Amino acid sequence: MTALAESVANAGGVAPGTPVRPSRRRGAGAWRIAVLLALGTYFLVPIGASIWYTVRDRADGGVTGRVYGAIPGAAGFAEAFGRSLLLAGLTVVLALLLMVPTVVLVELRLPRLRTAVELLTLAPLVLPPIALVVGVRSVLAWAPDYFYGTPVAEAMFALQRPALPWILVLVYVVLALPFVYRALDAGVRGSDLRTLTEAARNLGASWPRVLGSVVLPVLRTSVLNAAFLTVALVLGEFTVASILGFETFPTWIVRISGSQAQLSVAVSVLSLVVTWLLLLLISTLDRRRGPKESS
Repeated sequence: MTALAESVANAGGVAPGTPVRPSRRRGAGAWRIAVLLALGTYFLVPIGASIWYTVRDRADGGVTGRVYGAIPGAAGFAEAFGRSLLLAGLTVVLALLLMVPTVVLVELRLPRLRTAVELLTLAPLVLPPIALVVGVRSVLAWAPDYFYGTPVAEAMFALQRPALPWILVLVYVVLALPFVYRALDAGVRGSDLRTLTEAARNLGASWPRVLGSVVLPVLRTSVLNAAFLTVALVLGEFTVASILGFETFPTWIVRISGSQAQLSVAVSVLSLVVTWLLLLLISTLDRRRGPKESS
């Protein structure tokens, strides 16, 4: 009887978990520290060497910031950097206009097409950019040979204007699709978008108002991440612009590297710092959003 009572009393008990040995925890922490130190060395040593190369005064010795001060007045810098910023802004706008409605439509109305859309957006990662740009250049070469004097030729010529090469914007949108879709899809999966959109529709909101007042605020962080990735891609892309013959920020850096090596490295370091600042800005906006949503 006593054994039966003890078994009944212990039936709902939960066996205590096996304690983790402190030595294992110390070992895991040491490995984490070692990995972080290795990664930090791998990234910071080349950057530090680049900064030292740009601030070292070879003539008089010591340290100088003369090279960084000469960046705004460098020949072609303002034009190339402004063109790249304009291309980045247009690419972000077109990519978001294309992908935000697509992601929302797939999530709410066409979930069966999710796999097909994922495969389509992965195509730019499978197709090398060099192959893509060679195909684009071949198509653009048809204009004077087969369509001269027609609206098709005029449209192709308009896409290749040096002041604002829209052909680069279209190619960059294709190259940015994998990153934009992944960022937006992660935001959609992490939010109850279906319930919010149905509530807005039941209250009489139109689909454009739902996208502007419900979807975009919910996906604000995802949209910022997608925009950041797109801007970073455009500001660092060299192959497409070089083969098509347009001078952008990366091609300008390569062009001056032969005659002004310190200046080219300084501009590269400065662009890296700007990229980090954008990333920190997105992280700050995301942290400010969290407490507001939790309250």
